[in-house]
Amino acid sequence: MDIILVLVLAYLIGSIPSGLWIGQIFYKTDIRKHGSGNLGATNTFRVLGKKAGIVVTLMDILKGTVATLLPTLAVFSNSGVHPLIAGVVAVFGHMFPIFAGFRGGKAVATSAGILLGYHWPIFILLVIAFLLCLKVYKMVSLASMFAAIVAFIYALVYAILQQEYLLLIIITILVVFIFYRHRSNISRIKNGTEPKVTWL
Repeated sequence: MDIILVLVLAYLIGSIPSGLWIGQIFYKTDIRKHGSGNLGATNTFRVLGKKAGIVVTLMDILKGTVATLLPTLAVFSNSGVHPLIAGVVAVFGHMFPIFAGFRGGKAVATSAGILLGYHWPIFILLVIAFLLCLKVYKMVSLASMFAAIVAFIYALVYAILQQEYLLLIIITILVVFIFYRHRSNISRIKNGTEPKVTWL
């Protein structure tokens, strides 16, 4: 029973549509009807501005972190759910949220939140990689995918050195999610039509 409860809670946490709720409550705006139509932080920045974008980014990161930490709580200590599994379920909730018609974000911030909760050094590395790529190319999508590749390389080396293969498996799954959700962005990058940020 604890297993089901942890997984359901992780999914519901991941399903919180931060961008939608922040837009509707504080800006009277449904961001699904503006910009790219996506519920993630990037479209929030684009439609609602920097302050809202930062808040949504932090909320989406925390969704992954909180879900990852769920199995470590004393009340769920006997669930047997690995923290990384709970985190992945939250990412699935973020991509297909029950609270927003199963149309969610692209999994980047919530995936990062998993790593913050499970192995914070890689989170710091990915933030640096993301910001450096964003600074140079001005494309959030490209920076997100670059950070995902860095995460995979880190996890591969870590698995070889520490013999911890579950982290590598989970990060591989997350990388697949991220690239799959960025299919249209990849096409626009190839065509030179991908929007660039103006605030960095």
